[in-house]
Amino acid sequence: MSLVAALMLATATGAVPAPVALQSVCVEGEPVAAGLLRQRLAERGARAAGCGVRVRMIEARGMAAEAFRIDRRGDSIMIRAKGTRGLIYGAGWVLRHTDGLMLRLDAPVAEQPRQAVRGTQIGYRFKNNSYDAWTPAMLRRRIEDFALWGANRIQIIAPRSDDAPTSPLMPVPPEQAVAAMAGAAAALGLDVAIFYPALEDYDGGAADAAEAARLDVLLRSLPKVDALYIPGGDPGHSPPDRLFPLARRLAAVLRGRFPKAELLLSTQGFDAAGLDAFYTQLVKQPRWLSGIFVGPQTRESVAAHLHRIAGRYPVELYPDTAHAMQAQLPVPDWHPAFALTQGREPVNPRPAAMQAAFDHLSPGTRGAVSYSEGVNDDWNVHQWLALGWKADTELDIAKQYSRFYIGDLAFATIPAMLEANWRGDPADNVGIDATLDAIDRIKSTRWQADLYRYRAVYDALVRARLMGARARQAEALYTLRQTPGIGPDAAVAGARFAYARPDAERVATLHERLVLLADQLWTKAGMQLSVARHGASHWRRGANLDRAMIDLNDRVAVERDMTAALALATRAEQVKALVAIGDRWGMADLALYDDLGDPGNEPHLVRGPGYPDDPQLWRSAIDGVAGHSPDEGWRMAELSYAEALYEQPLMLHYEGLEKNRAYRLRYTWAGEDYVLPLTLTANGVQLPAPPVRSANPQRVELAIPQALTAGGTLDLSWTRPPGIGGGGRGRQIAEVWLIPQPLNQDLPNGAKP
Repeated sequence: MSLVAALMLATATGAVPAPVALQSVCVEGEPVAAGLLRQRLAERGARAAGCGVRVRMIEARGMAAEAFRIDRRGDSIMIRAKGTRGLIYGAGWVLRHTDGLMLRLDAPVAEQPRQAVRGTQIGYRFKNNSYDAWTPAMLRRRIEDFALWGANRIQIIAPRSDDAPTSPLMPVPPEQAVAAMAGAAAALGLDVAIFYPALEDYDGGAADAAEAARLDVLLRSLPKVDALYIPGGDPGHSPPDRLFPLARRLAAVLRGRFPKAELLLSTQGFDAAGLDAFYTQLVKQPRWLSGIFVGPQTRESVAAHLHRIAGRYPVELYPDTAHAMQAQLPVPDWHPAFALTQGREPVNPRPAAMQAAFDHLSPGTRGAVSYSEGVNDDWNVHQWLALGWKADTELDIAKQYSRFYIGDLAFATIPAMLEANWRGDPADNVGIDATLDAIDRIKSTRWQADLYRYRAVYDALVRARLMGARARQAEALYTLRQTPGIGPDAAVAGARFAYARPDAERVATLHERLVLLADQLWTKAGMQLSVARHGASHWRRGANLDRAMIDLNDRVAVERDMTAALALATRAEQVKALVAIGDRWGMADLALYDDLGDPGNEPHLVRGPGYPDDPQLWRSAIDGVAGHSPDEGWRMAELSYAEALYEQPLMLHYEGLEKNRAYRLRYTWAGEDYVLPLTLTANGVQLPAPPVRSANPQRVELAIPQALTAGGTLDLSWTRPPGIGGGGRGRQIAEVWLIPQPLNQDLPNGAKP
């Protein structure tokens, strides 16, 4: 007997209650929660006429603050909770478990959250990739959605932050939007929190007084504030001996208006000395301080915070759910074709990665307020809210998301499929096309569905373009390696012909569809996927439509170098230069080559534990890309790099080297525009490499003392000075060649190597 038949038989015999049909439903009781559930059911097509089912919202004062209970008696459903907040959570459970208008309620439901703090951040500012284009009504709807998913704290970025004071897209001034969001959260019984960066140079005098006055003006405009979050950095730059006196002063202003409000500080941005100074302040146990939050650009783990704080204050997470690279939770082994096009702030559902991060970071904390920059991380934000409530599986959460936002349970497989799209080389990943086929079968027109369609189309576009770009480049470079036989002019003409081959027709079709979806997301959700089309603040801020058609090979760089080669004085020089252009990898020299940053072409990189054991990749090598493009004349191999964070060295390991042969080391020092000293060692011996990069990219070449490779192995290690703060980044190497040198007997006429 099939499962469906068994369920039908069980229902017919009374073993399982029949689903509740909510087409005709009356929702009664506590007005806020009842009104919200009534509205959302009506949007699905329910009507009140006839009251076929009655849902009663009942305040039960004896229950725990955020718990709810749902019971069914015939055609009546009772949702009980202590107050508005708990009743909204019960309403959210109903909406997340109702397929269309059919609710299966086989037994009473009684739930309460496992974490005390479950929230997310909303920034109404120019850098945000969505919210600065939203009206107060749209923002209120967003906060209602979060409440129905179990959020109890909405963190709002203060109008003054590390950003422009306003955005040309804003329908209302930022102060008005912040007040409207605070009012919406307060009306739902949620905590109102303010993220309040300390941006000035403070000394206990006029700057501190001015900051206190600014905070007082803000607080007077808000209906309530339950928590004030002041980051130590990112943004901000105050050392602890100045941050703590300022925070004490701001705490007095805060409690003068909202006596029960919390004040939390973070350790973001501090170097080792600054972090020690922060903990020294905590030993004094200031009474005005309520807790510590741990987020991006923090050089110590959550576990280390818990150990050093030793229970003096609660610890809260501030996980970066928005970013895919150069971030707190980077995508592991991310292919540079994705990183170059989709960028740091893409549509990024990552169910397995978020589960791993939650499991790794949350023990011992009281919860999390996720750091978000718009709707690109919509899945991740909701997953953190769901995990803060209950230990549901990724698929359980996906089904709830499907019912709540999409209206089609077939969507439940899509977040995991999109995450799998980013594993491995896109040219080899046939699952990318399967993901697009799967989401194309989903008929929802809601912006959430368009969000994931956009990602699926983008992934398919990258795959199709990369396959074509690689084929053109392979033909061009092969032709250049034939220069000794066909001559410089013919080789260059052949390479240019290869690069000029057009993309497959599917590329244009996918790109047209991508543009259409981007425009729909702008219209429906204010999502700014283009600077020119949608008014985004910068392409790095989620506007990756503008990067969709950048080159994915070295066409521009090769053209530049071919032109320079043809200008050389002699034919022999031209031939040598053109062959070298065609042999980037040093095949003629039998070089051991690593294209660092390309996960499939870095065989000697010491990767470390990686996901899921190291979700922040603090003990692992990280693949990344610089903020440039091949269109600017950078080679793909120069753009991608490997790096390691804080005191973790970036390491390469070689085995099977010839014990009687000398080797030369060549590497491309490239990446982002950091100016940081690096030390290079080989088997623990420091090499005479330049400590500071003088250009980006910069080529470095030096001899490896033969004694260091006489054992047949070699470990290269790049380190930076210990104790540096911020994000711990900047140790970035793009390419490495280990080149065997000729032995004496290999040389003609007994010449010396």
